[in-house]
This record gives sequence, C-alpha cells and structure tokens, in this order.
Amino acid sequence: MGKFVHLHVHSHFSFLDGASSVESIVKNAAELGMEAVAITDHDNLCAAARLTRAAQRHGIKPIHGAEVTLEDGSHLVLLAEDPEGYSNICAILTEAHMSRDWERALVGDGMTPLSGERAVTEFTKRRLAPRASLSLLEEHHKGIIALSGCLARGAIPVLIRTGKYSQALELTRRLAGIFGRPGVYIELQNLALPGSDQLISRLVELADRVGVRVVATNDVHYCKKSEFAVHDVLTCIRTLTRLDDVHPERKLNAENYLKSVDEMIALFHRYPDAIATAAEVADRCSPGLLLDQRLFPAFAPPRGAGTSAEYLRHLVYEGASSRYGIISPAVKSRLDHELEIICTLGYEDYFLMVWDVVNFARQEGIRFSGRGSAADSAVAYCLFITSVDPISRGLLFERFLSLERAQKPDIDIDFDARRRDEVRHYLQRKYGPERVATVCTFNTFQARSAVRDVGKAMGFPPEDIDMLAKRLPYICADEIRSALEKYPELRGSGIPVEKYSCLFEICEALAGVPRHIGTHLGGVVASRVPLVRLTPLQMAARGVVITQFDKDDVEEIGLIKLDLLSLRMLAAVEDSVSLSGVDYQRIPLEDSATYEMLNAGETIGAFQLESPAQRALQGRLGASTIEDIVASVALIRPGPVQGNMVEPFVARRRGLEEVTYAHPGLEKILKKTYGVVLYQEQVIEIATAIAGFTPGESDRLRKVMTHYRSRAEMDEIGREFVKKAMEHGTSREVAETVLSYIVAYAGYGFCEAHAAAFADTAYKTSYLLRHFPVEFYTAVLNNQPMGFYPPNTICVEARRRGIRILPVDINKSAERFTIEDGAIRVGLLRVRGMSEETAARIIARRGLRGYSSVEDFFARVPLDRDLLENLVLCGAFDSLCPNRRAVLWGISRLLQGSGGIGDSVLNLEDCGLSDIATDGTDSAIAGAHGDADASDCFGVRRTSDAWVRNQRAQSGRSLCELWDIPDFSEVEKFKHEFYILGLHPTRHPMEFYRDSLAKKGVLTAAAAKKMDSGASVRVAGVVVRPHRPPTRSGRVVVFFSLEDETGLIDVTVFEGVYRRCGGAMFTSPILVVEGRVERRGNAVSVTCRRVRKDLLSSY
Repeated sequence: MGKFVHLHVHSHFSFLDGASSVESIVKNAAELGMEAVAITDHDNLCAAARLTRAAQRHGIKPIHGAEVTLEDGSHLVLLAEDPEGYSNICAILTEAHMSRDWERALVGDGMTPLSGERAVTEFTKRRLAPRASLSLLEEHHKGIIALSGCLARGAIPVLIRTGKYSQALELTRRLAGIFGRPGVYIELQNLALPGSDQLISRLVELADRVGVRVVATNDVHYCKKSEFAVHDVLTCIRTLTRLDDVHPERKLNAENYLKSVDEMIALFHRYPDAIATAAEVADRCSPGLLLDQRLFPAFAPPRGAGTSAEYLRHLVYEGASSRYGIISPAVKSRLDHELEIICTLGYEDYFLMVWDVVNFARQEGIRFSGRGSAADSAVAYCLFITSVDPISRGLLFERFLSLERAQKPDIDIDFDARRRDEVRHYLQRKYGPERVATVCTFNTFQARSAVRDVGKAMGFPPEDIDMLAKRLPYICADEIRSALEKYPELRGSGIPVEKYSCLFEICEALAGVPRHIGTHLGGVVASRVPLVRLTPLQMAARGVVITQFDKDDVEEIGLIKLDLLSLRMLAAVEDSVSLSGVDYQRIPLEDSATYEMLNAGETIGAFQLESPAQRALQGRLGASTIEDIVASVALIRPGPVQGNMVEPFVARRRGLEEVTYAHPGLEKILKKTYGVVLYQEQVIEIATAIAGFTPGESDRLRKVMTHYRSRAEMDEIGREFVKKAMEHGTSREVAETVLSYIVAYAGYGFCEAHAAAFADTAYKTSYLLRHFPVEFYTAVLNNQPMGFYPPNTICVEARRRGIRILPVDINKSAERFTIEDGAIRVGLLRVRGMSEETAARIIARRGLRGYSSVEDFFARVPLDRDLLENLVLCGAFDSLCPNRRAVLWGISRLLQGSGGIGDSVLNLEDCGLSDIATDGTDSAIAGAHGDADASDCFGVRRTSDAWVRNQRAQSGRSLCELWDIPDFSEVEKFKHEFYILGLHPTRHPMEFYRDSLAKKGVLTAAAAKKMDSGASVRVAGVVVRPHRPPTRSGRVVVFFSLEDETGLIDVTVFEGVYRRCGGAMFTSPILVVEGRVERRGNAVSVTCRRVRKDLLSSY
C-alpha cells in the first residue's frame, strides 16, 4: 500500500463548514494508516492545540495550517513547515483580522470618518470578513508551504475555471516568487464533478509551465460519507439558504470525506506523483505548535529587590505581618511550604503579576474579591489577593497547588463590573498590548439554537420553529427527543414528533459543535513572547482583542489564564456603601439583627442567599455564625442536594441527630461540618489521615470522584484507598464505609475556600439589606441584571418591607434609580429605548426650574417618536398632565407641526387609538390636518395647527387639555408600564384579580404564610423562576415561587403532580395553586396538589 496524507482538511472550527471534530479527524486518519494529518480551517488556527494533543494520543504527526481568504475573496491553503512557519501563519491571520478593526472602520473612503450606525455596520462587516494581501504573505513567507486551494474558491482553480488562464499563470508565478517554487503546490481534487478531468489537466499543465509540483488533496469537510447531510445543513445555515435552494457554496455530492489511501490512489491513478507528493509534503512539515511551553511573562521587581522569588517572599512576609501581627512558627511554616512549591513549579512571576493587578485595583479604588481554590493559599491571603485566612480555617494548599500534580494555578478575582476593563487595560499597559489578550470561547449548538438554525435550513415555517424552540428547556441539542418524553409541558404540547424526526436527528449530530467564536467572560492571558507567535488574534464583537484558543487550549500551550471577572454584586456593594456611608470592611460578623433576618428567610437580593432553596435552608438552619453561612453556600448546589447532604447537616446542626464518626481520625476533619463530608478539602484530608495518601494522591482521588471519570478508574482508586487504609490499621469494613462517604459526597462537594470567599460577601450584603434596605435595593436595581430574581421581584420585596417605589417622572427622575424621601425613584434609563446620552440631555436641559408642560419639554428636548411615546406611556409626564392618552394626542399634533420626528408610529390598537385616523390621510396617531368641523370616533375635533395655537392662547390650557379624550384604563396603563420599564413601579398585576380571587378562597402569599402546617390553601401569583434541579432519587421535583402584591411564597411540585399538570408551570405567567402548607423551622412553603388556570382570565 502506498503512502498518502490529507493536507486540506476542515474541522468543526471552520465554523459551519466542517462536520467533524478534531479528535474524530485525527482518530480516523490514524485508523486509516496515515502517518500525519493536516487541519486547515478557514482563516483560523482554533484547532491547533487540540490537533497537537490528539495527534500525540493517536501516534501520528500534526500538520498545522489554515485556508486563508485573499483580498479578492479567493482561498489559499497555508501549511506550517516548522514553528517559524506556524508563527508566520499566526501573523498573517492576525493582520487579516485586525487590519480591519474599529479605528479603521471609522474611515469609510479613506477620507471621511464614519459614525453611528454606519460605523458599526462597517466594523461588523470587516470583522467578519478577514482578508490577506499577497504583500502580507510576502512579508511573512518563511517556513510556509502554499497549496492552491479548493475547487470552488481556490485562487488558482477559480481563474482556470473562468477561462482566465493567463491570470492564473501570473498568480502562480507570483506565489512561486513569494514562497519559492519548492514551497508552492497546485492541488488536484477529483470529486466526481462535471469537468473535473479537464480542470485537473489544465492545473497539471499550469504547474509544469511554472515549474511547481502538483499534490492530491480532497478538500475534506467531514470524516464519513454519511456526514454529508449534516455538512449540507451547516452550509445552508452559513449561507442563510434552505435545503431546497441552489447555492454555489453547497457541495453537489458526498465526496468531501476523509478518504482512505487506497481510495485516493484509485482516484489519481493517472497522477501517482500527486499521491506521493502529499506524503513528501507531510514529511517536510514538523509540528508547528508545541505544548507545555514556559510562556508566562517575567515580572520585573524593583531595583535592589532581588529575584522574582526573593521579591515574592518579601511581599508575602510583609503582608503576613499586616494580616497576623506576630508571625507564629505555624504561619511561617505554612508560608515557607507554599513558597517552596510555588517557586519549584516556577510560578513566582504569576503570583507577582496577580499581586500587581489587585494592588492596582486597590490604589484605584476598584472593589474586588478573590475566590475559588486560590483562597486555600496563605500566600494569596498575605498578598491581599483573597480575604479568607486558610491557616485559621485549616484549609489545604494542595487543593490549589501541589508538586505531584504540578497543575497550573487558577486564580479567580471578581471586580466591580463597571470597572473591570480598567484592570485589563492596566495589564496591557504593563506587559504590552501585543502580549495580553482575552481568551476566546466557542459558542456551541444547544437545543434551542440548533432547532432554530436547522429548522430554518430545512424550510419549516418560522412560526412552527419559534413555537418549538421556545418550548424547549435549556438542554443539549442531543437531548431533545428524551426531553419530549420526559417533560410534561413538552409531552402534552402537541408537538408532532414524527414531523420533526429528521430535524431532531440533525440537531443531535450538531450537539456541542462550535457555531462561532466568542469572548470569555473574564479570562485574560499574558505572554512572555508576543502572542501572535502562538495564536492568531482577532477583534471580538465587543471590541476586545481575543486569542483563537479557549481557556483549555491556552493552558495546553503553556500560558496561564487569569480570570478578571465581572461581578455586578460588587458594583452594588460599592453603590450601597456610597449611599449608606457604612465601612464595608468593618461590618461586624456577629450582628444579631442580620442573623435574625437570615433565620426568617428574608434574603431576597442578598448575594448567594436569595434562591428559594437558600431561603428555605436559612429558615431551618438557625444560622448564628459566619461558619453557618459558609456551610450554606456549599450546601445549596445541585450536587449537595442530589447527594442528600442537606438533611443530615441541618439535623445535626440543630441537635436533632447525633453526630457520629466511622473512624476516630474523622472527628478532627469533619467536626465543623457535624460529621458530614461537605467540602472537597475534607476528601483530601480523609484520604491522607485514613489511608496515608500523599496530598497529591488525595487530590487525585478527589478529582476522580468529583468529576465522575470512568467507572474503572473510580474502582481502581477506591481499591487503592481501602488497601492503604487497611495497611494503616483500619479494618476493611470501616475503610469501605469511609470510602462510601467519599463516593456519596465527593461528587457533590464544594471547595471550602470558595465557599468561605462567597460567604463573606453573602453575609455582608445581608447586613446591608438588614440595616440599609433602601440604599441596598437602590444599588441592586441600578446594577441589573444580576442575582436570582428580576428587578420587578426586587421591587415587590422592597414594597413588602415598606419601601415605596416611585414611578418615572420627567422632572424628578435621575438617570438611574435614586433615593427620594425614603423611597426609591425609578430612573430614566429603565425606559425602553433610553440611552445614557439622551437621559443626560433630558436632565441637563431640565435644569433647576424643570419642565413646565409637555410642550415645554418638547421644545427643549427633541426626541425620536418611539422614545417620546414610551415616556408618555410609562407615566413620565403624569405630573404635568395625568391623561396619558391626551398627551399622546397632543404630542402627535406637535410632531405634525414640527414636520415629524422619527419614522415610527405608536401601536394604536394596544393604546386604544386605532380608530382615530379615519380617512386614510392622517398620521397614524394624530389624525389629518382637517377642517375645524370634522370629528373622529371620540368626537374630538380634528383641527389645523393654527386653530390649536389660537385656542391655547385664548384659554391658557395645556395642549393635552384641549381635547376631551378618555384616558387609558388602569389595566392598560399597567401593561404599558411593564412593557416599557420591565417592572411594576406602583402596583402588582395580582391586585387586579384580588377581589374575584378572594371570593374563590384564594389567599395572598402573606396570608398563606400565616396558616398552620398541613392546612389546605389556594394561592395565586405570577410564576417566578420555575426550575427542576437534580435530585438524589432521580425523580423530577419542580420548584418555583408565586409572586403577588404581598411578596413571594415558594411552591414545591413532586413528580406525580408535575406529570399531570407540569405544562402550566413553564408556560403560564400566572397560576392558582392548591396545596398543603409546609412549615420547617421558619421556612414556609406550599406543596402543590393541583394547578388551576381556570380561576384566572388570561393575563
């Protein structure tokens, strides 16, 4: 059998033009007996790190490359002959992407700056269409082999196919001049298409004339022939076409698969040299991207401070003196131990960089909080990166970093969301913009996105696809069929499964497939060398430079990601502190009033403690110390609930169940968690104390159990644990019992250091909520979206606490929510369509005297029609004229008189004005310029502008008072307000139903909470956050809250009831629930027996 290697292959990372994963491609190539394989995705090297790792696993050579797009839109394949060639391809792709960045998009014809929407459109167009010039290739040609590209868009084949032979000849010679004749190959592809033989002959002739060689390729877009259908659908998604449309990008047959050596030899039996050349090219290439390099940048200590390791030690001990005062032998021993591991692994520069970042934030007054397993580090604590003292808490450093695992450190830091980018910019200034970038993500197909995209490509009616996608929960694309059987709201929805069978099949094939590149929420990398030597860079949609590697890939090549995360709660804390004047760092951790509020479960808005499960836990736990809050944060997670950790912990915490230990060695480890394995660190300690595992071995046990690796691996390490425990004097029975604790709990365990870091913020925000509720809720509302509940629920809870919510007022509202006489005033920015610039202009022109009338506002602040209408409909002008419909009418006349502003019109049917324009010549809102005697259906005279001005002058009345127009009903006003503001500023929708509901025995949430345990009740409300967390038994339990004008009451729906009426819980905005009151400690909820919709009219 001859030798052959595929040199032109597209993976998933060609984004909608490749139907196979990198792993699948490499695995199939190895199984076909090939010694190497190239991946050449469109304009990116996203697959590079994965290709290298997969090739190592399967024992073949990786060839890195890309199919780049030239300035005229044609393609050229570039292969890296060596690491220098790889770096040059990175440079070419970076320039292709980045030369069309935002700044250059601002100049349209090279002379005239663009602005506004046109600039955004131009930026988007150019960002999504990278182009490389021949001069760019010439600048970065070393170490690169060029192939002529695919039949459809390859630079040279396209010229041949279109009869431009002389131009093809000229281009080939130009490429030979750039890369040298030995570096240019003409691709021959035999895809069983009409004219293939003739095209191949012309290409061979061309190669001979220029003196370059031909090479056989197959322009692979999928591994197996059977995957053609999936690729065809992806092509339709990419080209915005349907399967019954004709498009030049769609392949005519299924020949673009990863063919075997024999198949390729048979196809090119007339050109055997082309087959041999493919293997020769592969032999010329060496891996372009190496893994596990040492790429982290060196930190430059101050002059005279010594080496990085010496400077780190100095800073740590300086911080330790501040943290501990007197440095005890135990503290010194711990710090020396950590520093030795850090420096042995070579991470001293990384810790110094993180210290530098948080030091900058502190100096600039940017609130931050370190969290995650980094809080297990006393070094991080003494560098003021984290606020958790791991020594006093007895936390294990090996959970974070160990010599045995030699893993890369992972430090997460939350910053005030509004100022996080300042920190990123500081890093760029410090190390250079060419060495710092944000990590990318790959947005993959999930159930909803797959159904929408595939359904559109398959030609299903848009309304059908929209209905189907909206009904699906947030699940993977390959779980759709099972979800249709599992969830009652889908099972009873009438979705015709057979009709969509093919759609679901394609969706399943697309599960987890990358759709497009995105931006990581906070991951940033800094490099010792310019990043462009390692990865192409490109501009993300939000205007930041990103790598073409995700968080796993950057670590594979030797970079270390630093997570500079945006946490809106820290912004809310900053605002709360500013409004209240409290010293956040000095908030007492033993405030009895705060614990009293926690024990009542009144924690809506508090960080990490506001969900129904958390509120229920607080009502039962009886928290009295910060340790209880730490445990709370760790307990209410899907895992601990599923692992049945909550009930034993609460019972033992309250003295209702005896605390026991299967082995005396467990008491010291599990005492603070009442004998329950709650934290991941405890797993490490147990394995060390009972089985004599080293810390590294113990952490391997934790990782195997917590990540549920293969059953074989779990069994193997379990046997090892029992064996070593017995060698240390533990009986088999006890050893197996202890192992069962680990197996039962470790899969759900939470990192104690992370829980402790979160608990600090959780408790302190609870303190702010208890003592400064107006200030805290104002801050929370100003930093939406955040937390478990939407802003409207925050307003409901504020009102329950006696805090008034004041509506938008054109003369009183600021840009954001503000405090006004102990109440919270809704800000202008809540108005749909309002920009910061417009809100600022409204406030600036309002001045001290305010707006005296609607006409006065209209004259001083020109706005587009949509925004003006929204201001009216949400009540912003009520203090000037309370009749909103009359104001709309008056504004429409002003708009006519000024020639009109904007192109939009009000939806008259929604506002009850649809009959005003009666003769077809009117403005949709205002009516026509008619004579003074004409009337509309309201009997309102349609008049000329001159008549209006005259009447105003004579009567002195406001324009909106010139007509006797009935105002909107209260229900209509309410609907408008909620649509425009996203919240109910003054009343709740359930108030409109209250009288009729009361007659039917339906209680308010507040009344239901006062009922005895076991009482049968009916409650009604807006359904808030229905969800189905995993359970230990695997049975479905649904939790949601019902919200009314008195607050929230939580509802639990067990599987039997859910299967009878689950559809309503996820599809109906308002429900009536019949059930039984459950009291557990201070927590009150309703266990649902029946869901009723018939007691309510449609909302």
